[in-house]
Amino acid sequence: MPESAYGPTNNSIGIGDILRRRGHRVVFAAEASWKGKLEALGFEEDLVDLAPPAEEEQDAGQFWKDFIRDTAPEYRKSTQEQLETVTKPIWDALIDGVKYCEPQLKAIIDRVRPDIIVEDNVITFPALLTAGKKFVRIVSCNPLEVRGPQVAPVFSGLPADDPSEWDTFRAEYDRTHREIWTAFNEWCVEQGTEPLPDLDFIHEGDLNLYVYPELLDYTDARPLGPSWHRLDSSVRETDEEFELPFAKGEGALVYFSLGSLGSADVELMQRVIDVLATTPHRFIVSKGPLHEEIKLADNMWGAEFLPQTKIIPQVDLVITHGGNNTTTEAMHFGKPMILLPLFWDQYDNAQRVAELGYGVRLSTYTFTDEELTGALDRLLGDAPLRAKLAEAGGEIRRRDGLRKAADLIEQLGQ
Repeated sequence: MPESAYGPTNNSIGIGDILRRRGHRVVFAAEASWKGKLEALGFEEDLVDLAPPAEEEQDAGQFWKDFIRDTAPEYRKSTQEQLETVTKPIWDALIDGVKYCEPQLKAIIDRVRPDIIVEDNVITFPALLTAGKKFVRIVSCNPLEVRGPQVAPVFSGLPADDPSEWDTFRAEYDRTHREIWTAFNEWCVEQGTEPLPDLDFIHEGDLNLYVYPELLDYTDARPLGPSWHRLDSSVRETDEEFELPFAKGEGALVYFSLGSLGSADVELMQRVIDVLATTPHRFIVSKGPLHEEIKLADNMWGAEFLPQTKIIPQVDLVITHGGNNTTTEAMHFGKPMILLPLFWDQYDNAQRVAELGYGVRLSTYTFTDEELTGALDRLLGDAPLRAKLAEAGGEIRRRDGLRKAADLIEQLGQ
């Protein structure tokens, strides 16, 4: 059961595809707007509604696309201010979805009778924990989701080497989230789960997997227990092949994506595109759900949906919102990044990549033309960095996180 967003769902597709090819029966209890998309990849679908069904058929993950569009003005605020106006409303919506689909999940488990239940989400669904089956938790967000006193607080985007603002951020998280966490914890216990860890909205599993390269990880400051296993990457192998729509010119080739959610901010997309149009480089642009409203320049090509895992290997640099999937995929293929974070853990990924020197974090709504073009020039011109990343990408690919995840899930079922 993945979260109804492209990142967690694509991660789950990648792992599920390996298990399916090994002869296992893989059933997706995804959100109903994914109908037909998973079946086309060879999986069974037994889908859930997280809210009363819409009268008209919706695009995959439409609820969150609408949510992001409606809350986009809040992304101009600091991460601490966003706790009340973005982060808490996201938790509120997630909790509503959990409660709505609880009886549906119980019915699915009765029908499917699984040996193992796998969840890639940020919140507990009690039905998945109380079924008496082995439970696997996947973290496909930044691993600061697993908190500790020696690492920066999740969602903060604060630096690892300067803890001066950590406690203030944690106190504001407590103030804004204590009430909803308490109520959700009480409800989960009523459904038969153990109490949640303090201010966490999800339990650990019998097996816990998280997707993050060792190169970026925090385990030196926050070691994890024996049930936790890192997947240095988890890059699906189901994307179709991609041929460049134009010949490479003298400049570099750059991939630009703010993700399926961030690209709904058309004004921001157009601002970045207009600056990139002034450079000598070529760009492949993931235009997202409002693709018809986005106008590309002559040195660009783009579409609503793109096979990202087939494009990134062919480019020289990635411009991204810092979503965990794109961040780890860029590292998997050894590409430097320019990061424009919007909300949730995107700030943490942007900060981590920047503070370790593998990319540049810009202020998403206040960057100057010169800052963006300067970051492009600096990263593309840094031959030692590009060589280091290429070598790191080779090592990440060798570790083969997809098959490591499938192995660990199989071992749990033995």
